[in-house]
Amino acid sequence: MLTHPNFDPVAISLGPVAIHWYGLTYLIGFAGAWWLGTRRCNAAYGWSRQEATDFVFYGALGAILGGRIGYMFIYGWSRWLEDPLLILRIWEGGMSFHGGLIGVMLAFWLFARNTQRSWLAVGDFVAPMVCVPVFTVRIGNFINGELWGRVTDVPWGMVFRGAGPDARHPSQLYEAGLEGLLLGLFLWWYSSSPRPRGSVMALFGLGYATARFIVEFFRQPDAHMGYVALNWMTTGQVLSILMAAASLAVYVWAVRRPNPPLSKQES
Repeated sequence: MLTHPNFDPVAISLGPVAIHWYGLTYLIGFAGAWWLGTRRCNAAYGWSRQEATDFVFYGALGAILGGRIGYMFIYGWSRWLEDPLLILRIWEGGMSFHGGLIGVMLAFWLFARNTQRSWLAVGDFVAPMVCVPVFTVRIGNFINGELWGRVTDVPWGMVFRGAGPDARHPSQLYEAGLEGLLLGLFLWWYSSSPRPRGSVMALFGLGYATARFIVEFFRQPDAHMGYVALNWMTTGQVLSILMAAASLAVYVWAVRRPNPPLSKQES
């Protein structure tokens, strides 16, 4: 049995200014996404470094606003009504991936419209980059000691502060490994060759939804929500099913299109 290190949530304190690890993991994730984006800028993709930089700004704004607003609507509606300013205190945690995804998809649309590109082509280019902040933010959840897993007796079970004396799955690390690292490596490989337009983005959605659905069996359900369907399904699993179904439909449509445009060498 292991014990969570109980990191100080404040990484750097400069007088009245406190920089939290959680916020830093977002910054590191966006910086990593930008770095990967610049590496994908070449003649085959037809993107410039400036365009990759511009999109990271669009995507970061969409992820933060969508993630926070989504969390308030899905998981914290009653708390938000009691404390409207809660939505501004991002450093306290409380971001919804599915809300953030909607925000990023809106960023896709705005960027595509402003650059005269296909919305699907933008999604295909960006999808592998999204896995970087997914990975770093899950590490941030682990540092904060939040979103811990269910009680377990596995050797790597961990006791988290505030979660009682029992060892629990470090589900934050499971999510970082599956939803961030492994999915990102797969998408980087898959997108290294020309693919039907829309297929890379669709596989991101399908891969994330599958990984999230599985990890939810090891993650402790939100205390104020519990199980929301069939007495065993969590909110995350319900949203993942919807996400997987939509992503699978897009993937089938993409690969079955007659002479579908490729995700490389086109805009």
